[in-house]
This record gives sequence, C-alpha cells and structure tokens, in this order.
Amino acid sequence: MQGFRRFSPALLAAACFIAVATASRLLLALRPDIAAPGGVGDWTRVFAYGFGYDLIAACYLSSPLALWLALVPDRVAKTQAHRILSLAFFTALAFGALLLAISEWLFWDEFGSRFNFIAVDYLLYTHEVLGNIWQSYPVGRVLLGLLALAASCAFLLRKMISEGAAAPLSWRAAAVAVGVWAALCAGSLRWVDSDMKNFSAHDAANDLAGNGLYEFFAANYRNELSYDRHYATIPLPEALDLVRAALGAEGEGTERHVMSPRPERHLNVVLVSVESLGAEFLGSYGNREGLTPNLDRLAGESLWFSQVYATGNRTVRGMEALSLALPPTPGQSIVRRPNNDTLFSLGSVFEDKGYSVVFAYGGYGYFDNMNAFFDANDYRSVDRRAIPSSHVRHETVWGVADEHLFDQVLDEIDREQTTKPEQPFFVHVMTTSNHRPYTYPAGRIDIPSGSGRNGAVKYTDYAIGDFLAKARAKPWFDDTLFIITADHGANARGTTRIPVDKYLIPMFFHAPKHIPPRRIDRLMSQIDIPPTLLGALDFDYYSKFFGRDVLKSPVESDRAFVANYQTLGYLKGDRMALLHPRRKTEVFRVDADKNILEPVDDPQVLREAIAFYSVASYVFRSGLYRDEEQTPYDRRAALTRVRHGG
Repeated sequence: MQGFRRFSPALLAAACFIAVATASRLLLALRPDIAAPGGVGDWTRVFAYGFGYDLIAACYLSSPLALWLALVPDRVAKTQAHRILSLAFFTALAFGALLLAISEWLFWDEFGSRFNFIAVDYLLYTHEVLGNIWQSYPVGRVLLGLLALAASCAFLLRKMISEGAAAPLSWRAAAVAVGVWAALCAGSLRWVDSDMKNFSAHDAANDLAGNGLYEFFAANYRNELSYDRHYATIPLPEALDLVRAALGAEGEGTERHVMSPRPERHLNVVLVSVESLGAEFLGSYGNREGLTPNLDRLAGESLWFSQVYATGNRTVRGMEALSLALPPTPGQSIVRRPNNDTLFSLGSVFEDKGYSVVFAYGGYGYFDNMNAFFDANDYRSVDRRAIPSSHVRHETVWGVADEHLFDQVLDEIDREQTTKPEQPFFVHVMTTSNHRPYTYPAGRIDIPSGSGRNGAVKYTDYAIGDFLAKARAKPWFDDTLFIITADHGANARGTTRIPVDKYLIPMFFHAPKHIPPRRIDRLMSQIDIPPTLLGALDFDYYSKFFGRDVLKSPVESDRAFVANYQTLGYLKGDRMALLHPRRKTEVFRVDADKNILEPVDDPQVLREAIAFYSVASYVFRSGLYRDEEQTPYDRRAALTRVRHGG
C-alpha cells in the first residue's frame, strides 16, 4: 500500500466524513421525538445501511481531492504550497461534513426527516431561506465554531496529510486508484438508489439509515416529495371514491368513457402556450398600456375563457398541465421526473385518433427534459436544432424570437400537409421571447428591445398576430382550431400562501368557421384545457384526465388547482384550501379577485383538496396513469389475462 500513500489525504477526508455522518446518525437516533424502529436487528440494519450510504457519499465528496492527488506531478507534490493546499482541502471537506450534520439536525427539527425535495426547493429561494436562518440562529458563531473544529482536526492529522500529499506516486498506482474510485461512484449510480434502505414500516428508521448528502441529490434527481408522508391524507378508498364521483369515473383509477351526441370533428389544432403571459398584461383583462392589441382583438373574436388559473409558476408545470391534465403533485413537474414515459396525455388521444402530433419549442428541448418527455408521450419534438440559422434574425439563450418559431411551425405544418394531406394535425407550441433579457428583433413594435417585460409582452403579441395572419392564407386555416394560453403567470412567486391572482392566465379558442365568439366566466384550472378542447371537437374517447370539460360540466364542479413546489392550493367558490408539508392545512375565504382574506373552517373543501391531490399522486406513482391506447376498460382486463396466460 506504500505506493498509494499519496491518497491518504483523500482517504482521511472520507473517513472524517463517515465519522461525522455516523455520529450525526447516532445523535438523531437519540432524539426524544424519534420512535424506536424495533429491536437490535433493526438498529443494526439502520447503522449498516447508513454506513453503506455514508461510504458512497464520502466517495463522491472526496473524488475531486483524489483526482487532484492522482494528477499532480511528484515534483509539484513535494512543494510546500501543495502540502498547504492539501491541508486546506481537507479542512474544507471536514467543515462541509460538520455543516451538513448541523443542517440536517435543524432540518429534522422542522420537517421530521432527512433532506428531501423541500431542501432542494430551498435552493430556489436562497434569499428568503438564508435570511430566515440568519435571523433564527447565531449563524456567525456557529460557522466559526465549525471552522475551528475542522481546523483542529486538520491540525491533529497534519503530519499524515502533508506527508501523504508529498509521497511519490507511479502512473500505474494513480490509474488503479482513480479506476477504483470511479468504479465505486459509477457502481453506486447503477446499482444503488435511495429506496434500498427502506426496510422498516417506521419512516424514522428508514431516514436514519440514509445519508443527508446522498438523500439531497436523490431528491434533486427524483424531483418529487412523498405526498403520503408529508401532507394531510384521508383513507385512500375514501379519496378515490370522492374523486371518481366528481369525474364520473367507471374504470380503474379515474378512467371513464367520454361520449358526445354529435359526430367527431377532426379539426386541426394549434395550441400556443406563451411564456409567462399573465392575464394582467392584456387589455381585455383591464390593462391600459396597450401591450396586447392582437390578443385583445382575439378575445372578441374567440371563445374566451376568462377565469383560467395556471397550476404552477414554472414552464414545466404548464407543460404538465396542458399535456397530462393532472393536478400538480408535490415537488417538481412530472416532465422532469423519472418514469414519466407512455403516460395518458393529450398527445396520446390525438395520436390514437390518427393525428400527426408535434411539440414545437423555440429553444433547445433538452432544457427541463422537455424533448425527452414529449418524445416519450406520443409527440414528435421540434426545437431550435430544426430551425435553419439562415431563418433566424434574433435569438437569446432561451431560444429564437417567437416569429421565427412560428414560421418554423408553419413550415412543419405545410410539410405534413404536403405528404399526408388527409391527416389532421395537433401542434403544441411553446414560446420563449417573453423572458428575460426581454430582447427581440428591432423594428417590430414601438418599445425598444431589451427595455423590460412590457416590450417582450408586446413583441410576443405582435408575433402571435403575425402568425395568425400568415396562417389565414393557408388552405388548412378554416379547419383549424387555434388555442392561445400561457404556461404560467409572470409574477407567481413561490410563497406559502399562493398569490392566486398572479396565476390567472388568458385562454382563447379561435376557429371562426366552427366556434362562435363568446365569453365564458367559469372558474377553470389549466388542467381543464385538454378535456375542454377534446369536448369542443366532440371526441369519443376513454379519459383518465383529472380535468373536466367546462362547457359540459355543472357550475358546482368549478374549481382550480394552483401550487408551487411545496404548497398545494385548491380554489373553489370563495374558499381557498392550502396543503403544506408536515400535514399542515389551512382554509381561507377569498374575495372576487382571489385575494386571501381571513381563515375559515370548511372541512368539505379541505377534504376535496386532500382527495384530489392524494389521488393524483397515487395514480402517477402506481402506474394507473399509463396510456392504454384507447382500449375499452371492460376489454382491457380480458386482454391482460390473455397476454399473461390467464
């Protein structure tokens, strides 16, 4: 082992991390609020699993130091500067391990668990979170104390660290060490996951068996937060009964047969979701700045749904709602989660009806996993890579100017119509121009490019008007339904009490030859857009959507789902129910503008909120939201038995 002595600083850092993690696990286990997981066997498993996860996390954490030690030449390794740098690196890793332990203790105080998606969520609101921590704890003194402890540890081990860092290392030994380190890290990614430690019926035991650093990155990868563990629940059979009754479900989960007394109309459909287009920018909603002349004119020429609320405050939440019609589940959008393929989606319904289905985005679709999600759910993705650079006069880091995206969409439709003139199309377009830095081609509008949000709003309104004007010259225009809406509002920031008024977005159904203009003032959620669209086409289909066709549903069914990463909101009438982690619930009265007023007691609205959100989480997690290719559910069980030899 003498030939590997160079790596002793990295091994000592890993050992220090494991020691701190083990001590942290022991101290957490001694907390009076932790119920004992069982006998000696269970405690043995807690610490055995824990050591394994600590070892994996230590490998990740010490990898940069190990790689540096492997690559540094012997002549550099012998210098005083390298010895000091190695000591500093060790001190930093020891400080990080101690800080992580303190952070986990405080997080457990608040949420009764190791790091989960809430911890990931906190990174999105660094200013608020750090401000709260600074005001709540003696942060300066704690950090100085941890630094002193880490420096003391480095001082005690200084001889082993400095002599090890300066030890000679052959290239063969370096290659072997790096290979072993890389194999351990890669193997853990391939064969280990966060669920392997969940041996107990006690959540505390499973949490103690984990490692905070590992759990943090696992939560970041999964992008979800367990609803059943962290939010208020009612018995699942009761929740399912309530949701199924509300949706008229007859098959498994939320499935039902949607029928129309009229023949299906296979109109083409173009659904445009505009980046950050809150209703407050439109003149038709009361804005007096004249930013949206084309959309305001469209309001008078279309079926205008004036009370639509976005489900979230991120583009991927809008994509989730507009494709899956599923209430937002805790954590990140399903678009960014694992196991999000072959789901029941708006695209899958159109695909089963013989449509060409396209998702078009002005940026690079690897962002937020959009291409992967849509490609795996019966859409064909078109993004920046498909747009010839010679056609682009302006673009930002987010994507090409909206007019260039719309021109590409027209080209895609024309190609489809040329090769398959009898095949209808469904195109979902996601724009990017209404986003910081708010720049766009010069000479389009009377507000200079880059001068702020108002200019971007007016430009995207111009681009939509230009798109519709060009589409009117196409032979397919008269038989096309255009839907203009938004992915989310512009100012819907993440707070525990959701600013519902900032979630209001426009929605217009524009098909002059088929749908007469009218204003609909019914309360709607963004998840109601897909079934309302399919209802406008009189489709006969098997649905799993949680949304409902507003035009064919009773007024008493009106409600909206609004959420951020942690807080889940349910709006019904003049009531707003909020579901928070730690099973906290609140119900408020809201005014006509959906401003939250005083708290009230309304167990029925609260029960509905819990039922819808818990069932949404359940059907996704259990696989009940998979696409069944429009096979009638009364035949599906028989087909399943045949496939499995039953």
